[in-house]
Amino acid sequence: MKPNFISHNTYQDFLFSELTKHYSGGFLVLINNDWPLIYKLWITDLSKIHNLLIDEYSTKGPTGYAPSNMLRSYLLYLFVDPTIGLTKWANQLKRVPLYAILNGFNIGETPAVGTFYDFLDRLWLSDQDNTKTHVKYKKTKKRKGKKPKKGEKAPMRKPGIVTRLVERFLKYGSSKKNRDTDRLFEFFQSQFLEVSASFGLLGDLNAFSISGDGTPVETCAYPRHKKLPDDKEYDIYNRDKQIFYQQPDINSGWDSSRGKFYNGYDLYMITACDSFNDLPIYPKLNKASLHDSVGLLLNLNEFSHRFNICPINKILLDSAHDAKAIYKLLFKYDVEPFIDLNKRTKFIFENKSDITISDQGIPICKRGIEMKSNGFDYTKNRRKWRCGNAKGTFIDCPNPCSNAKYGRNFQTNPKDNLRIFTKTPRGSDKWKKTYNRRTSSKRTNKKEKADYHLEAGRHRSTKMWYIRLYGIMMCQHIDAWYLHLKDTLDLQKQLTA
Repeated sequence: MKPNFISHNTYQDFLFSELTKHYSGGFLVLINNDWPLIYKLWITDLSKIHNLLIDEYSTKGPTGYAPSNMLRSYLLYLFVDPTIGLTKWANQLKRVPLYAILNGFNIGETPAVGTFYDFLDRLWLSDQDNTKTHVKYKKTKKRKGKKPKKGEKAPMRKPGIVTRLVERFLKYGSSKKNRDTDRLFEFFQSQFLEVSASFGLLGDLNAFSISGDGTPVETCAYPRHKKLPDDKEYDIYNRDKQIFYQQPDINSGWDSSRGKFYNGYDLYMITACDSFNDLPIYPKLNKASLHDSVGLLLNLNEFSHRFNICPINKILLDSAHDAKAIYKLLFKYDVEPFIDLNKRTKFIFENKSDITISDQGIPICKRGIEMKSNGFDYTKNRRKWRCGNAKGTFIDCPNPCSNAKYGRNFQTNPKDNLRIFTKTPRGSDKWKKTYNRRTSSKRTNKKEKADYHLEAGRHRSTKMWYIRLYGIMMCQHIDAWYLHLKDTLDLQKQLTA
């Protein structure tokens, strides 16, 4: 039967009464490490998951466990020990009374491991566990190129693909396509992103900034594949040319930080870079071989149709995204890019003046002195530059380039070269201060992989990897709420009074 609805207030009353009954002066005791877990679940309202999943439950059979309690138990599993599997976690619920109480279960009435998997299946909007078919043609062995060095990015397999994708977006636009993860993100946005935004933890929503970065997620040591099963009907004419892959959505890629090839996904994460808690916003699991610049385009295509809290003002990216086509796309959607220059990209800019342009987009006079930024003319969409020796209203230069009292002037138009003539001049204090926040992407990925052990999930389907990933992202937001509200929580005093 369909489960009963449990409001957040009802859960809090249950939690308070059970803790008072079993842990207030009784045989069972709470230690200091237990209170952060209690407070994190106390402040997290998960009751809206009931309305989202209620239609997925049958009207027959025994009454199911409340979806809010099941999700709460999965999050507690990630908080306590994400390196163990759900089977061991189901046993932990039976052995540790505190865990059962925190999830909203009566002691001794906790769900079995199969119940967890049935619940997680309801979060996925597809009957298939992966996005691609398991059966693929055998790959012909290709000659391997030069192995990259540790710390060095792998070269792009298909040169020019970024330009072709951007031109396709600009010509035909993009329409929203349903994704298997839409139910997960719908709940995550309404119950986590909006709550974090109301606390001011995402940064300034009137000038919202995001950053993007890819990170490798290793799922297996070797590609898992086997011959086609004999008991199933496949293409009899190409049967010898096909292989059954257990993880069809992954492939091999280069991990520059570890200096090795790996099998798995490339996780491209969009982060709220002005958030001092380094909060994640939107993830996408791509194949390991995908370049970060392509991963950005695929992620932004989905993200732009789903994120509706506020418009995006700035985006911060590393040098792997330094492509003219990306600047062109961001300029089209009025998003200011802060992208580090790729040192391997040659800069050539010709103009008819005696003023030269540095690779940072700063004009240099004929004496070799960099000119100073003198504001931006929004009526003509041009940045104004002034003599580098200008001091107030006079020029302190022994051999000035101009006889004008105000000194030599020069203007640059971003449309001449969007990559070099950025709206905020490269090298300026404002540009450096803004770009320094890009490291929030690194810290976000570090929390997911090192603190919450993302790669410890022994899953063989994209469905379970996405569910684990979204669960970890929810835990990151709950951690931020706890730090924000820590001084106002007094449940411990009430229980010990």
